[in-house]
Parts: sequence; structure tokens; C-alpha cells
Amino acid sequence: MKEIARASVSSAETAYRQDIRSGRHTLVADEPAHAGGADAGPAPYELLLASLGACTAITLRMYAERKQWNIGRLTVELQLLKNKEGETRIDRQLASDAALDDAQWQRLLEIAEKTPVTLTLKAGATIQTRRA
Repeated sequence: MKEIARASVSSAETAYRQDIRSGRHTLVADEPAHAGGADAGPAPYELLLASLGACTAITLRMYAERKQWNIGRLTVELQLLKNKEGETRIDRQLASDAALDDAQWQRLLEIAEKTPVTLTLKAGATIQTRRA
């Protein structure tokens, strides 16, 4: 298999804070105060939504550039929802300050369903855990 991405996550000494290293970038993840964390960074599900939103926005921008469409400022709003039965749904809403017609919006909505992170989440991914 070809490696697509890599990250390293280390526990900090304080509560649930996690220091994340991905390429040349560093991030922090934590739980909110009401869950015992210090709210030093986004919670894991928030990072998941941020990844999906970023992938969606990047993919749509690439598509629009190829089509020479001006999509202006694109915003992706996301919510992760779970019901009592444990079913999970992500609601994703797209907005733009550009004047796009219905056909352009329809195509952007279709492309959003085919972004790499969208397809990975919908298909599920095998996770193998082993001792280092």
C-alpha cells in the first residue's frame, strides 16, 4: 500500500492534552473542560470534522479552478450527530459568497460526495493496532 499521510500523537503531562506532529506541522488536541480536559485544542471529533471540511473545500476549489469558475469565499459547516441507537451522521453544508447558478451548485454538491476524505469515511478504513 502507498502511504498517504502520517501523524504522531504524544500524551502531554496535563489531563487529556495531546501533542500532534504531522509533517512539519504541530497541533494540539484536548477535551473540553466539561469532559475533564483543559480545552487547549480541538477535541478528536472536531479534528475529524475539520479534516473533512478542509478536504471538501480544497477539492471544490481545485474543481472550480479547472472549470474556471469563481466560487469566491467557500464555507463548509459540519456537525457530527449521534442518535440513541448509536447511529452516526455528519451534516455538511456548503455556502459561497459568489453568484453560482443551480447547475454549478448541483455539480459542486456531487463533487463534495467524492472528495478523498468523504470516500474514506463512507467506506470505512481498516485500522490495525500493534505494539511499537
